[in-house]
Amino acid sequence: MKYTLRHLQVFLAVAKDESISRAADALSMSPSATSAALQEFESRYDMKLFDRSAKRLQLNSYGRELRATAQGLLTHAETFDQELQRRPELKQLNVGASYTIGNYLAMKYLAAYLENFPDRKVDISVGSTPQIVSKVLNFEVDIGLIEAEVNHSALDILPWQEDRMSLFCLPEHPLAGKTELSDKDLLSCKWILREEKSGHRQTFDRAMQGLLPGLNITLVLGHNDAIKNAVKAGLGVGCLSELAVADEIERGLLVPLVSKRSMIRSFYFVRHKQAPANHAVDQWLTLCRDQPL
Repeated sequence: MKYTLRHLQVFLAVAKDESISRAADALSMSPSATSAALQEFESRYDMKLFDRSAKRLQLNSYGRELRATAQGLLTHAETFDQELQRRPELKQLNVGASYTIGNYLAMKYLAAYLENFPDRKVDISVGSTPQIVSKVLNFEVDIGLIEAEVNHSALDILPWQEDRMSLFCLPEHPLAGKTELSDKDLLSCKWILREEKSGHRQTFDRAMQGLLPGLNITLVLGHNDAIKNAVKAGLGVGCLSELAVADEIERGLLVPLVSKRSMIRSFYFVRHKQAPANHAVDQWLTLCRDQPL
């Protein structure tokens, strides 16, 4: 496409009064810039839209024929621009959530969001924290909900809420009846953990500082359910968010273990610094921050 909306604006403004100076005033342009834009429009299509004399411009037959079409195009473009500015809340909201948040929190917030805004369209993609961060960086999602600390110059990281981690095992495990695990107990465990870059693993490793070299990490799995199933199979002791094991603990399938080592972490919002303004994202953030679930 060789023409621009500015070309249409200049052509129509000049055609209205057949005057460069009046068109320039209407468009807040200089006469020379207006004349240059009109000449550029004509030269791009190797045509003349005006008959020119020493004193005036006069719309020729070709110009008169194209005028109505040009006006229709410009009117549609202006209407579209007004619609975009008037209805920013209708934007599609794309949310990325790391596994624990996606499986145990995000859907509850989605239900509350859609109750407040029933006409909205929301897509939630679930993955590991590195996967969600990558989606934010590539503008594949408007906002990420993650469970690990990240540092990237292109991202804004906003604290959201705290999450408590839980150590857990089978009810018949030798450590199940202990009031509090000692460091010796922790060193005796066969650990089943999430991968190293996950939020779970970052929190676990920080809590176990001083013991890490001596820990027996027998399995590293990429999904919460896989870890719970491995623990249920008697393969060792797991460590996940309390959100992820609450149901199994309530039903007595797993039991929590108590340690003096604190395992409290934070959930975060992550947005790209260059992401365009999105009213729907702002409303999602407000709901997540203000509405306890």
